[in-house]
Amino acid sequence: MKYCKLHSLIIVLFLSLLFSFCQAQSLIDTHIYRNPLFPTEQRVNDLLSRMTIEEKVGQMNMPCVYKQRIGWGLDLGPVSIHRQMTMEERLKQMEGCRKFARGDHNIQIGQGGGFFTLADRIIYEGTLKQAEFFNELQKIALTESRLGIPVLQIEEGTHGFMCAGGTVFPEGLAIGSTWNMELVNRMYSAIAKEARSTGVHVLSTLVVEPNRDPRLGRNQEGYSEDPYLCSVIAENIVEAIQGYDVSGKDKTVAALCHFPGQSEPVSGLERGSMEISERELRDVFLPPWVAGIKKHGALSVMATYPAIDYVTVHSSEKILKGILREELGFKGIVLSEGMGITTLIDEHMVATEKEAGQLAAMAGVDVGISMEDAYLGKLVESVKEGRIPVKAIDDAVRNILYVKFKLGLFENPFVDPGYADSVVNCEEHKMLALQVEREGIVLLKNEKNVLPLMKDIKSVAVIGPLADADMDQIGDYIPHNIPQDIVTPLEGIRSKIKVGAKVNYVKGCDVIGYGLNEINKAKEIARKADVAIVVLGEAGNSTNGEGHDVASLDLTGMQDELLKAVQSTGTPVIVVLINGRPLSINRAAENSQAIVEAWMCGEQGGNAIADVLFGDYNPGGKLPVTVPRHSGQLPSYYNHSKTKAGKNYVDMKGTPLYEFGFGLSYTTFEYSNLNISPLEINSGGEIEVSVEIKNTGKLRGDEVVQLYLNDVLSSVTTPVKELKRFSRVTLVPGEKKEVKFKLLPEDLALLNAEMRFEVEPGSFEVEVGSSSYDIKLKGVFDVKK
Repeated sequence: MKYCKLHSLIIVLFLSLLFSFCQAQSLIDTHIYRNPLFPTEQRVNDLLSRMTIEEKVGQMNMPCVYKQRIGWGLDLGPVSIHRQMTMEERLKQMEGCRKFARGDHNIQIGQGGGFFTLADRIIYEGTLKQAEFFNELQKIALTESRLGIPVLQIEEGTHGFMCAGGTVFPEGLAIGSTWNMELVNRMYSAIAKEARSTGVHVLSTLVVEPNRDPRLGRNQEGYSEDPYLCSVIAENIVEAIQGYDVSGKDKTVAALCHFPGQSEPVSGLERGSMEISERELRDVFLPPWVAGIKKHGALSVMATYPAIDYVTVHSSEKILKGILREELGFKGIVLSEGMGITTLIDEHMVATEKEAGQLAAMAGVDVGISMEDAYLGKLVESVKEGRIPVKAIDDAVRNILYVKFKLGLFENPFVDPGYADSVVNCEEHKMLALQVEREGIVLLKNEKNVLPLMKDIKSVAVIGPLADADMDQIGDYIPHNIPQDIVTPLEGIRSKIKVGAKVNYVKGCDVIGYGLNEINKAKEIARKADVAIVVLGEAGNSTNGEGHDVASLDLTGMQDELLKAVQSTGTPVIVVLINGRPLSINRAAENSQAIVEAWMCGEQGGNAIADVLFGDYNPGGKLPVTVPRHSGQLPSYYNHSKTKAGKNYVDMKGTPLYEFGFGLSYTTFEYSNLNISPLEINSGGEIEVSVEIKNTGKLRGDEVVQLYLNDVLSSVTTPVKELKRFSRVTLVPGEKKEVKFKLLPEDLALLNAEMRFEVEPGSFEVEVGSSSYDIKLKGVFDVKK
């Protein structure tokens, strides 16, 4: 290993010296774009002026490397290989990547702009090999292409650097459940460090849009149903990944997804149209984008699949130019979705790929990621035939080159493979993954304080299809090859039990289907145990995640029957949930003694779950989404209109099973001394709110203090309440802290009848508490005319 690292370092030093020599030569060259002394805009314009239309369209292509066209040529359609590739296939794709970086892959376009998810798809050997191949491609691009433009490497970063060896953090709702923005920031900083050190420049599928319909499988990737919570997470993601200088060795571009939203499709189905009003678009879906782009300067977004208000986003100048660039001030790259340009044909907006490319280019889609014909030779033809102006292409390429210059790729294109190998999945990042999952676990029920369990317990039955299913607990957007250990709940539980105690395990059934039936075996071991831990939920990449939508939120397969059988034994039952969406777990809620919501829990999930079960960590997570009783209640988000409040169905309650913001602890907290100052302001004024929180129990614990606002009377309908501030506070027994919040005019503003944001005069009710329902203290302030 030392030899490999030394060998890699020597190669990097050689490449750097060679490149430094070339740079020195370029300083006396007349090519402004090669000279770092010139402003970025001037360098971009100079390079753009030297490019042919074929080279410009080449830059607009950064294909996913699972597209066979890379290795087999354009005669093959845009076919995907989603399984692990054979060695022969990988070698073929690698050679295709070399040609693409050089500019001789095909005769339709020039040198390619970069690649999407390259290393994960074709380099399974680990970090050293990945970094070395990225360096090789950069050397080819810089020294063997006509203009020497570095390639941009894009990889998924949803909940980890998605390459072999990358740390697999908890996903989506587990992250949202932490309500800890410092921890979120640290997590995404670690992901960016792993990515950039390996040679990746953009992290994608950072799903900041509010999670509004849990039936949609992709909502596994999102963090919360609440616009404000999503906004604060978006700010921290961009700050962590990009920082103030994206050219830094540990920083990458943040590609926020999916602009401007896709999480509330018709019938909850993937790519279904978003039939929402402009008011809902601006009130609910745009706030995270305002936070990530306008306030923190995110340099990439991915356009969403669905039509919004019956117009496909890949063809919408209003959305991609009017809102994104003009209103939000976006300066970066707009990526297409996978085969996203073809959605214009699917939606019957155009009949041909050529027409689809014209619409997408005019709308402002800068980069195609699927080698669709629409963005290859047919786009070149469209320009030469005068069907679209060359300015549309120039605008896209200018955005691409701007980001490449901002990343410093023309000056520092290479990475140190040895450094990358020391960073990726290092011990610090493993421990960080453990802490994120610990803080993201939500205790939903704890009847008679059955938890935490004693470590000297004599016998434990561990049951369920997810108790020992490592690949099912980590979610989607995970590496195709994961060399490190994934700790399952069974392994975590066994590590806690004292020597001599019995831990018996029966799978019981599969997550979905009826092929395996071990229910009687499960009953038998439960009957003989002191406690039964039943691990149920969803398989992160087969019953949840992208393309895995559901009509019902009930447990799938025979899981409910398994739980009923175990409960019938009379043994105390603790349910552990591993899932990417909220589930209507009515049987568990009614008849189990405890419920632990672990979500998609990452590579350290089993250890975190065991820490909570046996009291080594006191759970403090809170639900970032509402848990409905039944899918018939949808939509079920907490910030509904006032007219819905208090309504019931004929056949069940209208209230959720567990409300937004809910979560129990092994200790107790007391709220007191709410202070609001001043009690009256004008429309531009600020409000300070403070409250005292005390740990009145016997254990150290975390409480998430939540502040909601209710606009009492307004000119348009407003939600019954809206989250405006929160703080996760750690307290030892007997400790008291004052928590302070500041409310700004933007927190009080509504979108009025003229579709303008305005702070209206009137009363605002302040609600502070432990959840959206469990309000401990209330107060009122007034905005005067």
